[in-house]
Amino acid sequence: MVAVHASVLDGVARNPALPTALLVRLLAFDGGGDGPPRHALRRAGLPERAVTVILAHPDPGARAGFARSPGAEPAQRARLVDDPSPLVRAALAAGPEWPDPRTPVRPLPDAVCARLVDDPDRVVRAALLDSPYLPPSFTASLATHPEPAARRAAVRAWQALAPGGRAALLADPDPGVRRAAALWECRRDARVTAGLLGDPASAAEALRHGLLTRADAERCLGERTHPAALAANPSLPPDLVEALATDPDEAVRLAVSLRPDLDEPRRAAIDITVQPFARGDVDWVEDGLADPAVLRRAATSAHPLLRRAAARSPHLPPDLLRLLARSGDPLVEDLLSVHHPATPEEVLMRVYARLGGTFSAWMAETHPRFPRAGLAARYADHPDGNHRRLALRDPAAPPALVERLSHDPAVWTRQAAAGDPRLPLPRLREVLQIPELASSAGANPAVPAAELAAVLDRSGVPA
Repeated sequence: MVAVHASVLDGVARNPALPTALLVRLLAFDGGGDGPPRHALRRAGLPERAVTVILAHPDPGARAGFARSPGAEPAQRARLVDDPSPLVRAALAAGPEWPDPRTPVRPLPDAVCARLVDDPDRVVRAALLDSPYLPPSFTASLATHPEPAARRAAVRAWQALAPGGRAALLADPDPGVRRAAALWECRRDARVTAGLLGDPASAAEALRHGLLTRADAERCLGERTHPAALAANPSLPPDLVEALATDPDEAVRLAVSLRPDLDEPRRAAIDITVQPFARGDVDWVEDGLADPAVLRRAATSAHPLLRRAAARSPHLPPDLLRLLARSGDPLVEDLLSVHHPATPEEVLMRVYARLGGTFSAWMAETHPRFPRAGLAARYADHPDGNHRRLALRDPAAPPALVERLSHDPAVWTRQAAAGDPRLPLPRLREVLQIPELASSAGANPAVPAAELAAVLDRSGVPA
């Protein structure tokens, strides 16, 4: 199969107007050994006929691709639990790949997870236990599982476990399970924290999160034991916090500056430098992205990392959203554009202009607030091709402009025009034959069904 055919088929696989009969035909294709196009496997809302073809596909890679599809229903994916290939079952256990960050992933049913955690293949079991998509109810149920790796995973549901379940994990015969349990229990028991401080593999995390006695805190401060972790500890006495606020190590001072117990004047007085693209990874804000009080403290702070952490929340109220939108911080704007459905249009446009490329195209296509009206008049003759592409988002853009932009010097603009349903049919037939435009043209919903069938014929896809 020549490359242009592969490109066309990739587009046809994404075509929202693809008839079911052609979709089924495409899914049954072996791709010359490469399997069906990946986008066909990842389509949302696949009809039962299509799912049946995928489940029976002879290529395990095709079945594994469907197992990791973010568009597939959990019940559809779950039908692969008895697949003969461990590759497919491991893909199912791992969960959807590259989901939309604005759409929560729906986990597999508990009964399916229970089958996978007892799978005969070790790789499948490990994939399930490492998956970020396990239902909390199932995770908690692993506390009594005979395998130590499963009991270690149960610790992730520590808050949901009954006291007896926690006690059993703290006394587990497996040292790895005991250590994982202790790293959760130390948050409320200073004796458990003290026991972990002697373990080099556990000391930093215990110092960051564990309940500390004053004696242990002073000793670790004097011995310079993981001082940046110590500086973040929520139980650290105020005078020791003050001592670390002037520490010669900037990483330590930065950790102090992010503490939730500081007021804004004290936070601002700490001498720190925040890098332009440092992420806002702040535990107490991450844990409170749906908490109005936490969001208000972080979004109104002068600390850039707290504002960046708050910008990850889709739950920001309108006043905080407006405040962050005026922050002048490019990273805050980027995060708002990904996570908040009401991000102002002017912010989206700044992000689009600054980042360009695949991210900007994704944002322009998927963000509900990205502007449309009037873009043709503003951008059709813009000197930058990335902006000329915006003209195609305008519902009023005439077919003549779409055709003109299909000849644009910038390849991304040409590709956007090739996928526009207003492109006149003679030109659409032409771009289907142009390698760098074939994928976009194949996805164009204006391609007649007969033409799509002809594309499959020319590409060697069996009827």
